[in-house]
Amino acid sequence: MTHEEIYLKMKTLLSGIVADAELRHKAELAFEINKLKQEKNAVILGHNYMDAALFCSVCDYTGDSLELSRKAAQTDKDIIVFCGVEFMAETAKILSPEKTVLVPAEKAGCSLATGITAEDVKALKKQFPGVPVVTYVNTYADVKAECDLCCTSGNASAVVKSLENDTVIFLPDEYLARNVARETGKHIIFPSSQKTESDYQMIGWHARCEVHERFTTEDMANVRKQFPDVVILAHPECPPDVIEASDFAGSTSAMIKFVEETSKPRYLLLTECAMADNVAAANPDKEIVRMCRIRCPHMERITLENTLDALKYNQYVIEVPEDIRVRAVRSVERMLAIG
Repeated sequence: MTHEEIYLKMKTLLSGIVADAELRHKAELAFEINKLKQEKNAVILGHNYMDAALFCSVCDYTGDSLELSRKAAQTDKDIIVFCGVEFMAETAKILSPEKTVLVPAEKAGCSLATGITAEDVKALKKQFPGVPVVTYVNTYADVKAECDLCCTSGNASAVVKSLENDTVIFLPDEYLARNVARETGKHIIFPSSQKTESDYQMIGWHARCEVHERFTTEDMANVRKQFPDVVILAHPECPPDVIEASDFAGSTSAMIKFVEETSKPRYLLLTECAMADNVAAANPDKEIVRMCRIRCPHMERITLENTLDALKYNQYVIEVPEDIRVRAVRSVERMLAIG
């Protein structure tokens, strides 16, 4: 596509979201990125939480983190540029060890991924010997390597049920664990230095997403007062009371599918707010209530400017030691076998 064609495409999708002067500037960057992408035989992945201008202009694939990593593994491209945070790029490297994987921002972290370490998992396994460990994909590779299998926010309950085990360790998201425990009928505990309860079926961990933990039922009530017919969709990383008060709960892909396949007066998405712009751009016939302005500070680091730099200067390269990668990929593959 020419620079002008990119601009017109972005204007069609984003004219009500991004100012025209900014669109012209972003279109220039997107043109340079797309040209360089072809020259370097690269594929660009865009997580659903990316800035709308980036999301709608340079990404070959968009979606959830694991879904993107799987798609990238199926391509013949030499370079994967993962427009998302570091643990996502690590997962791409786990599934595509022969490819160069880049993440545009040097310090694109995640409160969940940093909320638990491999040493923490080892200590839990020692404290609860023989109990299978399920870890959310929003973790670093060394944590995945210490676990039995992974899960996504969309299949977490199915993964737990598939174990057919009386007890399970579920890491690291406290709220996702509580929501899964409720769905599967398990009594959950959070071990500490104090004496552990004797009656439990799930062991959780105190880590939270710094975006999703901020949503409250009070926020929801205020929105419903203003828009009585609004349909509220919540991500499973939200607090349990928020999930219970929502009209639908699911992963980012599930939320997008819900909007696409239903015809409601208006929608509110309780998740990282950039996604609302992307959903609005893709569904111009649907009204997306823009009362959520909570951005992930780590996702916000990923821009068109540093995506261009990532391709220009081959930065920042993601490496996963082979011994960790081999053990981590087993955890991912066991999850994929469940579906």
